[in-house]
Amino acid sequence: MGRTRPCDQAVRLGRLRKAEQFFHLAEIGRDFADEPDGVDDAVVTLWVHAGIAASDVICCARLGKHAQGEDHKDAVMLLSSVDPATAKHLSVLLGLKTRSGYTDTPTSRTESKRAERAAEALIGGGPSRARSGRKLNVRVGPGYGSSRALSEFAVV
Repeated sequence: MGRTRPCDQAVRLGRLRKAEQFFHLAEIGRDFADEPDGVDDAVVTLWVHAGIAASDVICCARLGKHAQGEDHKDAVMLLSSVDPATAKHLSVLLGLKTRSGYTDTPTSRTESKRAERAAEALIGGGPSRARSGRKLNVRVGPGYGSSRALSEFAVV
């Protein structure tokens, strides 16, 4: 497996804050854009970064480390060791990262919705999280119990 970074509480809290920020701003971009098709690339990029940060929080809490390196497959493999189902959502997001952030080809509406669903699955908040005021949740998978608030993973 690729490079990893050890996690302490400060790292987990920092990644948690970023997951929440990216997720929240993606929701705002989606909900309040005058032309939703015109912001799909930016919104997908935010969904991707929210998912990456949430993955780091999960791995930090369960493994005491998170992936750090150039190859995104390493992050998927590390998360898969904690929860293979959740890792599939990260893989979807990472598959959209280059197109949404680094190419001249626009992200489609369908890809944007796919990214949103994948980020929501990683964060676990569901589509009405922002409107309902619920905390961000993360699915911790079989053997770990039901969904837990993502902020719970930030506690040592």
